[in-house]
Amino acid sequence: MSYAIKPRRVSFDWKRTPLHWIPDEPTATHVINVLHLLLPAGERWFVKVFKEALPLVTDEELLKDVKGFMGQEATHSVQHAYVLEHLAEQNLDTDRYTRHVEWMFDVLLGEKPPFGSPIPRAEWLKFRLSLIAAIEHFTAVLGDWILAAGALDDVGTDEVMLDLLRWHGAEEVEHRAVAFDMYQHVAGEGLPRYLRRAEGMVIAWPALAYLWVTGARYLMRHDPQLPHGRYRFRDHRAAAAKGLLPSWAALNMAMPRYLRRSYHPSQEGSLRRAVEYLATSPAARIAAGAIGRAAAS
Repeated sequence: MSYAIKPRRVSFDWKRTPLHWIPDEPTATHVINVLHLLLPAGERWFVKVFKEALPLVTDEELLKDVKGFMGQEATHSVQHAYVLEHLAEQNLDTDRYTRHVEWMFDVLLGEKPPFGSPIPRAEWLKFRLSLIAAIEHFTAVLGDWILAAGALDDVGTDEVMLDLLRWHGAEEVEHRAVAFDMYQHVAGEGLPRYLRRAEGMVIAWPALAYLWVTGARYLMRHDPQLPHGRYRFRDHRAAAAKGLLPSWAALNMAMPRYLRRSYHPSQEGSLRRAVEYLATSPAARIAAGAIGRAAAS
């Protein structure tokens, strides 16, 4: 890469963000809100797994990118955790669902194989790296989508939430190749490396889809402003037709792209658009201004 991947300071003010931050679109709001439920624990897990794998990285450029990736993911985890606090302040309790997510990452996918499995430790690490590479494929797809989703601006989406999602999405596009390159570097050569990469995707995408649907159902059911709220696929399709959500069809099509033997994440999304947004993100500019004022005082 011709530039350094590094974490950025950001500052978001959630005081004025309403519970339904896409106006009159609770389904679209909560489908995207599922990301806040998954990402704090998920991105902490990414960092833990990468720390385990760092001693295996022998390429200095890749090592720099991996460390930058870890810094960005840690920052994402913190910022999405703040959103969970904001949801709780609006009487939308997410604790039961997020505890389940934390168990999945910390125990089921922890440092040791679960349930006393005899999988060798090195193989278990490679498997988890393959899962991260597959998940990062989808985060890059989602990041590119949110950067281009002009319909969200047109309907008056809360500007702070939209900035959070686009800042995060832009960094996902920016570091789109790091997890893939990390897996390829650590996992050996030849057909076994590809087969394990494919296995990671075959497991990761159905798991993500399941967590996304169950998370949306949880949020709709517990929304204090929707006494009889429930997630319905037809409402999701209607929101996607308006450009307010990525369609399930588009996300499903991302899987076969990844399974091509010749695939590399550099083919995914618009890096130019991502870098341009990162240069203009209101939250990043506010944080930079605060640092400048502190240095001058």
